[in-house]
Amino acid sequence: MESTKNGLFRSNGTNYLVPFILITTLFFLWGFARAILDVLNKHFQNELNISITQSSLIQVTTYLGYFLLAIPAGLFINRFGYRRGVVFGLILFGIGALLFVPAAEAATFYAFLFALFIIGCGLTFLETAANPYVTELGAREMASSRLNLSQSFNGMGGLFATFAVGQFLFHSSGDGLGNVALPYVILGTVVLIIAFIFAKVRLPEIEHDDAQAAKAKYGREPLRQVWHHKYFVYGLIALLAYEVSEISINSYFINFVTGQGWMDDRTASMVLTAALAFFMVGRFVGSMIMRRVPAEWMLLYCAVGTVVCTLLVLMDLGTVSLVGLLGNYLFEAIMFPTIFSLALRDLGSLTKTASSLLMMTPVGGCGFLLVGVIADATNLVIPFVIPLVGYILVGLFGFGLVVHDRENHSSRTA
Repeated sequence: MESTKNGLFRSNGTNYLVPFILITTLFFLWGFARAILDVLNKHFQNELNISITQSSLIQVTTYLGYFLLAIPAGLFINRFGYRRGVVFGLILFGIGALLFVPAAEAATFYAFLFALFIIGCGLTFLETAANPYVTELGAREMASSRLNLSQSFNGMGGLFATFAVGQFLFHSSGDGLGNVALPYVILGTVVLIIAFIFAKVRLPEIEHDDAQAAKAKYGREPLRQVWHHKYFVYGLIALLAYEVSEISINSYFINFVTGQGWMDDRTASMVLTAALAFFMVGRFVGSMIMRRVPAEWMLLYCAVGTVVCTLLVLMDLGTVSLVGLLGNYLFEAIMFPTIFSLALRDLGSLTKTASSLLMMTPVGGCGFLLVGVIADATNLVIPFVIPLVGYILVGLFGFGLVVHDRENHSSRTA
């Protein structure tokens, strides 16, 4: 059975296939919401005549919500459970999306930023609940494969967003700021309907029978205890580095390829859609490969691939650099879910708390502000040094885990 292959049965015989399917539908939603930002960035530059640095506030504002709300989200989920965390996140998400209507009426950049901040807060609750929940729905050794499979639908949401919304905004006529409200009204309505559905369904809570279980539910002690797990700390650093790299490239993509004179805005949004298709395929394929290849090895191989691809972009080789840029999406695809699941390995009742700290890492999206400053001050190629450093750090995390596992294997066989 497919559920057996993905480790959706626990040793006690519990089948988590249905909750896995329900939670996985949520990954599409936040993939869609985050990918729209990459289109909005260029759209607002066109409509409001603002610089790359100014438009980067779109990413800064949205991902600031992750940094500010991640720990409160973790405390909420510890106390009230995964399902209520999902429902609360969906409600905030839906309200933020509908706020685009008054923002369009106000026709000011800062009104849109406020709506995006509310969306970011909602996504924080949603992701803080859903990501660790998937890692717990089955066998420990299949957690990375399982989360990569769910995250594939995140890529599908991003692909749909850049194609549908990108073509709509860059092709539509009339008031561009008014037009931007329409996709958000549709999105907000769908999200609130899904919130109602999740409010009515029953999802199993995963209980851990360990010394921290009671404290994890009510106290702040887990926030101190989790720092004693060094591979969680290394994973947190690696995940932050990945988020800086991935979000910077996504947000900069249309600006870069159009600024290089390779294509216009509308074509660039279609090429970005193709890149996100590579990303989605990378997660599906990565999920299958990790049924046989250890997750830490897969992470190391892919980190090397992203470093090579980013170096090709930095060499400014025209078409070769474009191929490197697109290839980067294929290699980075497995990084977030793989780092996330490896950082949570063996944390037991500390999982929810650790997850809330990991979900602060999308604040790395604020790194796009630095990308914008560098691009405005120098040229369009030099900013790729930032994601290059990030991918190197991810590779070091993967390498450290490979060495650690080899040492453990040697000690067991000695």
